[in-house]
Amino acid sequence: MQGVYFRDFTRRYSEELGLQGWVMNLDDGTVQAVFEGEELDILEVVRRLREEHPMAIVDEIDLAWKDPTGEFEDFQVRYLDH
Repeated sequence: MQGVYFRDFTRRYSEELGLQGWVMNLDDGTVQAVFEGEELDILEVVRRLREEHPMAIVDEIDLAWKDPTGEFEDFQVRYLDH
């Protein structure tokens, strides 16, 4: 869902837990994110977004685990290029 500061909450939660990566709204109304850090911290961000976000309803989460690349220095909100 978009329009409820979802990306900003994702960024804040990720920064609080020391994660790197990015989050971005997609044209179809979904949100995509890449997290790099400890697995338990990533799962905690996902839990917070699902259970603690004050305005969003998360219907579905699709997680894919990959090896970290070390390419991120911080956590950013990204925007689609149109």
